[in-house]
Amino acid sequence: MLRWILGGRGAQGAVEKSAALCIGEEQPKNCFTELQVLKGHFDIVRFLVQIDDFRLASAGDDGMVLVWNVETGERLVELRGHTQQITAMTSYTFIRGGKPHTGLITASSDRTLSLWDPETGNRVQTVSDLQSSVRCLLVLNGVDVWLSGGNELCVWNRDFQLQCKSVHHRDAGITAMVELPKNYIAAAMDKEIVIFKLNLSEVEMSVLAIRHLADHQDTIRALISINDGLFASGSHNGELILWDAVDWTIQAYESILWEEPAGEVQPEIRVGQQKQTDMSIQHLATDGELVVAAVGSGLYVYNAAMKTVVAYRKIAHDSDVLHTMLLNNGQVMSCSEDGSVRIWELQDLPLPAEPAPSGFFGMFGTFGRSGKQTGAPMKKLLDVSGLRSLELIGDLIGHSGAVQMFASFGEKGLVTCSADHLLIAWKDGERESQLRSLALFQKLEERQGL
Repeated sequence: MLRWILGGRGAQGAVEKSAALCIGEEQPKNCFTELQVLKGHFDIVRFLVQIDDFRLASAGDDGMVLVWNVETGERLVELRGHTQQITAMTSYTFIRGGKPHTGLITASSDRTLSLWDPETGNRVQTVSDLQSSVRCLLVLNGVDVWLSGGNELCVWNRDFQLQCKSVHHRDAGITAMVELPKNYIAAAMDKEIVIFKLNLSEVEMSVLAIRHLADHQDTIRALISINDGLFASGSHNGELILWDAVDWTIQAYESILWEEPAGEVQPEIRVGQQKQTDMSIQHLATDGELVVAAVGSGLYVYNAAMKTVVAYRKIAHDSDVLHTMLLNNGQVMSCSEDGSVRIWELQDLPLPAEPAPSGFFGMFGTFGRSGKQTGAPMKKLLDVSGLRSLELIGDLIGHSGAVQMFASFGEKGLVTCSADHLLIAWKDGERESQLRSLALFQKLEERQGL
């Protein structure tokens, strides 16, 4: 394995690295044994968006969008136009010459929105002089509009024309949005989830807030759609709520606490007073059935259908986990402020499972608002049947700053972006070796044919 190629990295904070997480140089289940460093940004890279099977767009605090060929590492085009950091980016299909093309919509702190053609590098459309910076974007392909969220919710058509907008919201603004059935939108605003109705049948399109879901006790940090019937939200104080996507009722309420029973000491638990950031849910990911929550520096895997925890690890990294993903092979990937990217495998426990502490996913299978925990958490430990373990099988070390997120291209590899201004393309070393050998044989055959 290639390790520390870009300089040393120490644990950020006062936590000593757990011996259980020192996987060593030999990682037989980790295929990412080759890497390629992609340089071009000169500030923190925060966003990665897949354009197609071969191209990727990156953006961040330098205001630039760079388009890359994932297989070759070639920088294909630079999209320049924003004067401040980019706050949101998504892919978008637009029509050019009567044919659909995949473009990119970007939002910036300079209060502009732009539509880019990644093939030509041209800015196709732009909107300026917005009332506030846009913090999130959502494309509704079924109704051919897209939304921007900030201090107000705006609805735009394919030509970047404003169709309607909601009234001004509080200073916290909209930080995340997901699409719900029947033209409804769920938007996270501070401690609330606001349900908006998009009316398309009227002469003029309109968007109205029709319900406020105020069940979170702290700021909502993550919001995702699980499947057609469920969506989920996670808050700063460790609340995970599963919602019905049609009637917006609570289907499960889980409170993730870090309390340990008196007298029990675990080497992975931080020494000293618990900080609230230790249980903050920074990110949620799903494959339609399982939900992975990044909670402080730990990981929790939850089965949305069975409404039970599948596996957890209280300390998965040395600092907060910023992004997670479920891979197609059932593995879990995570990246952290400590600069690491790790691959985990769900394994059956050979021994009886570690008891889950009270409050941690402590209300399994509860339904409706009445299931919400209102009193002090029980001190009794709950035995979770069928609990599995998250075993570290890969540690990708190359970044020297916080890894913001990653994007998977299947067998073509994985791309990560970081506060060190770099992207790294991680590749299957065995596959790359076979491709190089094949290319060499093809060249030899061509020369023999001349």
